Amino acid sequence: MIRLKPGDTLRERYQIVEIIGQGGMGCIYKAADLRLEGRFTAIKEIYPNPHDTPDGLEQDRRQFQREASILARLDHPNLPKVSDFFSDDERDFLVMDFVPGYDLRQAIDQAIRRGQFISEAEVLGWADQLIHALHYLHTQQPPVLHRDIKPANIKLTPGGVIKLVDFGLVKLLSSDESRTITVAQGRGTAFYTPLEQYGGDMGHTDVRTDLYTLGATLYHLLTNTPPVEARQRFLTPRALRDPRDINPAISDRTARAVLWAMSMHPDDRPPDVLTFHNALFGDGTLPPRGMAAGLRRADLRAQSTQRDPMLAQGNVALAFLAAALLVAALLVTLYSPVF
Repeated sequence: MIRLKPGDTLRERYQIVEIIGQGGMGCIYKAADLRLEGRFTAIKEIYPNPHDTPDGLEQDRRQFQREASILARLDHPNLPKVSDFFSDDERDFLVMDFVPGYDLRQAIDQAIRRGQFISEAEVLGWADQLIHALHYLHTQQPPVLHRDIKPANIKLTPGGVIKLVDFGLVKLLSSDESRTITVAQGRGTAFYTPLEQYGGDMGHTDVRTDLYTLGATLYHLLTNTPPVEARQRFLTPRALRDPRDINPAISDRTARAVLWAMSMHPDDRPPDVLTFHNALFGDGTLPPRGMAAGLRRADLRAQSTQRDPMLAQGNVALAFLAAALLVAALLVTLYSPVF
């Protein structure tokens, strides 16, 4: 795929300055707005699927236009403003505010170089802003899911404002949740992706998917250590370490809330971001300590089968089915392009 070069101009308005991110499904550029002197934008270019039929490409184009129009109506201080979208030469472009500053992946790298952890107070300040942004997205009509929350997709401006950027995997929930629209196909980043998202658009994702990715992001920020992937946790239920084992300075409430958000099964997570906010900052109800420390449904079932051999036999078939689904998800992940 031919990428734009510095100096190239789109729509006689946006002059490319530099590439600031790229992947298999698209590229992000910093561009100068020639109509508004001194204004810079971030332009996301989304490549067409090379395996699509002409009808499929046209459907993708219509989906992009519908979803981009929704994003353009969003207006929140912790989200970049989408100001334009268009198609050119079979490629789709989304124009957003350029956010100055550095991303939180860089903040983690800086903390590691100093031999320190980012303070819990600072991480919770960022979490508060992120939760407000997610509440805004989730209460839109239709609700908007981000699905790719991770440190690299969170910018910290010089003024200390958090911006949740890169809507590459954004998903709109229809009123009956029977169909979805996605700007760009992808599976997210493995460290932060819940198991249900490996089914792509065939899997059932909802607001609790964003809660998992947010919890995994906070885990990484608090410990300087990326969390164990959900696929590995599926095979080894206790593989995820309690964050206090890595950073003893983390408070009990924060650790338990983060692990609650990272529960493997969506039903075991907080039902919405406000409940999670209360768990982090208020008097919200937290799960029992065993659940928050990683004692999930699979562990409880394992304990039950030791007491009930008939239940153990019944779970053998379920285990084979779960393993088959995991293998299928892995194959889809391996042979699908990821951006």
